[in-house]
Amino acid sequence: MSGANRGQTSAVSEQHNQENMLSRLRGSLKHRAGVNENQENLPPKQGANRTVLGALQNNQPSKAQNQRGAKQESSQSLSCKSEDYDRGCYEKPSVKQAAFQIHVDEPDGPCTKKSQQVVEPVKAKPTVEESPLVISNAVARLRQPLATIDMPSAMDVSFDSPMDMSVVERGEKVIDVNEVPEYAEEIHAYLRELEVKTRPKAGYMRKQPDITNSMRAILVDWLVEVGEEYKLQNETLYLAVNYIDRFLSSMSVLRGKLQLVGTAAMLLASKFEEIYPPEVAEFVYITDDTYTKKQVLRMEHMVLKVLSFDLASPTIYQFLTQYFLNHSVSKQVENLAMYLGELSLIDSDPFLKYLPSQTAAAAYILASNTLTGGSWPKSLVEMTGYSLEDLLPCVEDLHKMFVSSSQHPQKSVREKYKASKYLEVSSIDAPSKLLLN
Repeated sequence: MSGANRGQTSAVSEQHNQENMLSRLRGSLKHRAGVNENQENLPPKQGANRTVLGALQNNQPSKAQNQRGAKQESSQSLSCKSEDYDRGCYEKPSVKQAAFQIHVDEPDGPCTKKSQQVVEPVKAKPTVEESPLVISNAVARLRQPLATIDMPSAMDVSFDSPMDMSVVERGEKVIDVNEVPEYAEEIHAYLRELEVKTRPKAGYMRKQPDITNSMRAILVDWLVEVGEEYKLQNETLYLAVNYIDRFLSSMSVLRGKLQLVGTAAMLLASKFEEIYPPEVAEFVYITDDTYTKKQVLRMEHMVLKVLSFDLASPTIYQFLTQYFLNHSVSKQVENLAMYLGELSLIDSDPFLKYLPSQTAAAAYILASNTLTGGSWPKSLVEMTGYSLEDLLPCVEDLHKMFVSSSQHPQKSVREKYKASKYLEVSSIDAPSKLLLN
């Protein structure tokens, strides 16, 4: 073999090695880009079960999902074309900046030409051409101790003074945004007025031709799983259920579109409540690609129109928070009341006939009575205007739900509150009889 042929062969092999190295770098970039930096709303694992409405069975990722994953990987690989581009993103050569000019606005009147002031750029670092003596003098000037500040004798620097740094060193007090005693009564009165305006119709399911209460219970149970999968706030779940009930109160929906309504409602509630809501593609994924992104967005538009863009609806969660601030209880009682409040979301009958403030009060009474033997305190009677006799029907319905929760076909709420962060309150046995005083 001639020398020219050997040279061509070595050049081809060297180019092939460079292409292999570049492909490996791109593969590592894809792997790094796939890491989710948002720890608040984590996407579901690829092996997780994606329950769909009705069958509630395990589904394998479909062809559309694989195509979407391939598109996402290709879009991520385009973010950095080569190793040189990657270095260019982080290593920028230092370019000497040219002098810039300051232009001063001319006053109104005849135009007079003024000389423009030229400002020389400030040297941030000494260059190599400068002598070591100049550099040492500059460093010496930088290392000189700061001059002492003469405090006026009239200035108060005691502990109560804002100049006292010990207050900062001891740490700032965590402020609860809901704890505003100056406006507590006005806030509660406003929420009580608003909950009547945003209340769904209690018997709307009788006018639905193709869906039933059990289908709605399956949908809400699935939304509880979605909220846990993406680490969403509990308030997001309450808002989504409220949007669903208000939408179904005005629109007839086929059973094949019921999950689409629930998905759009959860998307709206996430946008309203969450700091980092999941993207639309994630909501398409959790439906096992039953619906397209365009269908989810169109349903979101329709839900907004039916709700008249009125998304700030008071929920059981908000009223329970107010009750806890007015009359504090233990963390276990709080978590049990939250558990009972979410149980009431599953069954529309009979809980839709009660206002959120009434259901929250019933959950407070039942949780307090179960764990401490307490009842409805006088401070909350004065705050809400509800007496114990007014709340007894709701308390009894909630107690029946509490007793039969272990036999209920929908288990998501019960499994959710078995976690240690909720103190495993769903494992607490419900009392057989209520002894309220």
